Amino acid sequence: MGKDIRTQIAYTVCCINAFAERYGLSAKQAFTYLKLHDGLIFLDECYEAEHQLSISDAVSDLAQVCRNNGGKL
Repeated sequence: MGKDIRTQIAYTVCCINAFAERYGLSAKQAFTYLKLHDGLIFLDECYEAEHQLSISDAVSDLAQVCRNNGGKL
């Protein structure tokens, strides 16, 4: 596994954990919610732009993407 992939995975895990903390969820619940409402696809497809933002901004973007896809948080 290349360094770039490991970095992207670490960033994704960090965003999932920050999302969980912001919304009072477990990491597993956050992962499931983000997967269900296309947040994980967003993080993968928009990694190049999102990883340049703060984690807080990335979590806000994730929340908006999920709301746009039927999420209620």
